[in-house]
Amino acid sequence: MQYTNALRNTFNRITKEELRIVSLVPSQTELLIDLGLEEQLVGITKFCVHPVELRQRKEVVGGTKQLHKDKVAALKPTLILCNKEENTKEIVEDLQEIAPVWVTDIFTLDDALHTILDLGEFFDVVSKASGLVEKIQKEADSFAEFMRDKAERKVLYFIWKNPYMAVGKDTFVNDLLERNNMINVLPEASRYPEVSPKTTTKPEVLLLSSEPYPFAKKHQKQIEKELGIPTMLVDGEYFSWYGSRLREAFKYFKSIHTNDE
Repeated sequence: MQYTNALRNTFNRITKEELRIVSLVPSQTELLIDLGLEEQLVGITKFCVHPVELRQRKEVVGGTKQLHKDKVAALKPTLILCNKEENTKEIVEDLQEIAPVWVTDIFTLDDALHTILDLGEFFDVVSKASGLVEKIQKEADSFAEFMRDKAERKVLYFIWKNPYMAVGKDTFVNDLLERNNMINVLPEASRYPEVSPKTTTKPEVLLLSSEPYPFAKKHQKQIEKELGIPTMLVDGEYFSWYGSRLREAFKYFKSIHTNDE
């Protein structure tokens, strides 16, 4: 289990009626909703955009890297959900003064599926979590078969502009790139390095993510002209959200390859 025995023991003393969750992880916020835990969810971030109307129903406590500790405390949470990559160590340490904090750490699809099952057990919604994992795994297996004879391509996955920043290999995004037969040209060491595309090993295609930087068609034209490398706009949520959005991610990936043929 990713949660500690101490956290498990604390949770055992909390009834479902007393459960008050603050989620600082957008993809896992959406997952909590899909697991039927909206009533227990009391606080979210401004980036928790799915479902779209959720921010009108729940208290927004700030962002994933900058939040209002006083707002979190006022909600009297009994559990705070964080992620090692989304939230800083300082935020986690501060929030531990308010309530128990569960920090997830996800690098691969398998990690994501195990986390869904962990949450299902932790919140006593095992059936819903198991059903969701089965659906995601079925889609992933179907996609693997779809990709079996597809050629590999060297890529660079941009997440930021001015300066350019890209996704390294030791990331969840990279695991999904590999499942798309996309070979990351960046070296192993860095997770989200600042890059100089003109000096980096030249990829066959640049992937421009819709988040965290909102790359759009105007950027696509500018970057292609500037760097002389073909580009593709991609939905960053399907490449980086590791909750229930994975249920639709592999259909989206199929569309990328179908439209690119």
